[in-house]
Amino acid sequence: MTAPVRFPRFFVTSPAPCPYLPGKTERKVFTELKGPHSEQLNDALGRIGFRRSQTVAYRPSCEGCRACVSVRVVAGEFQPSKAQRRVMNRNRDLVVSECRPWATAEQFSLLQRYLEHRHPGGGMAAMDEVDYADMVEHTSVSSFVIEYREPSADGRPGRLVAACLTDRQGDGLSMIYSFYDPAIEDRTGLGNFVILDHIERAAKAGLPYVYLGYWVEGSSRMQYKVRFRPLDVLGADGWRRLDDEEQRQLIENVARGGASRDAAAEGSTKDPATDLQREFKLA
Repeated sequence: MTAPVRFPRFFVTSPAPCPYLPGKTERKVFTELKGPHSEQLNDALGRIGFRRSQTVAYRPSCEGCRACVSVRVVAGEFQPSKAQRRVMNRNRDLVVSECRPWATAEQFSLLQRYLEHRHPGGGMAAMDEVDYADMVEHTSVSSFVIEYREPSADGRPGRLVAACLTDRQGDGLSMIYSFYDPAIEDRTGLGNFVILDHIERAAKAGLPYVYLGYWVEGSSRMQYKVRFRPLDVLGADGWRRLDDEEQRQLIENVARGGASRDAAAEGSTKDPATDLQREFKLA
């Protein structure tokens, strides 16, 4: 197949401390998503492990380390576990809406509560409303925000409890960043429910995959991703499906390690968008 975009220019960031593995250094290769074929370029790069941040596509390019592994759920063959079925049933009453990529004050307020509870002092904690609007609205591809609201008795929109910035690619949905209200005690599993809803949406739309970003073995913040079956991982020889025994062992390792059962709070992006835009210096 002929590439829709000829010779995109790629750049490499300067080495920086890895946010996930102590003592490691990270580096990224990236390119701009611009012009009339940016959507096709993003699709092509997404299939080889790139992620999007605003108008930039990037992937890890670390010397001597390949810990970051791209993963995707095979939507049409997804088999929820008992725990995942409980999460789906517990939150099935939520009103879900697909919205245009337009930042709102309500979304930003939810993001602030989420960051304060889950990631105080983290890279995104200093985001203001302009930063958030940039993250959502600066896109050159098919993007939308999915909102999850509690039902209301008067017909007006209910309380916003979760949201996800999502890209629609040619072969699936790519979850860019999700966040939710962690203080709602009677709705545990909201982060996982957002992923489960995306899997269901992709399957209904006939899209093969839901892209979850990078899985980092050894980082508890990323271990929730191995709980979704079947799961494809990207290696040097292309995508391959984890076999049942391999995935079972990984899930057991997560359970022994005490990773949070709702660690999907991380959403599906490896890096805070605001940090990425400061890091990517285009020539």
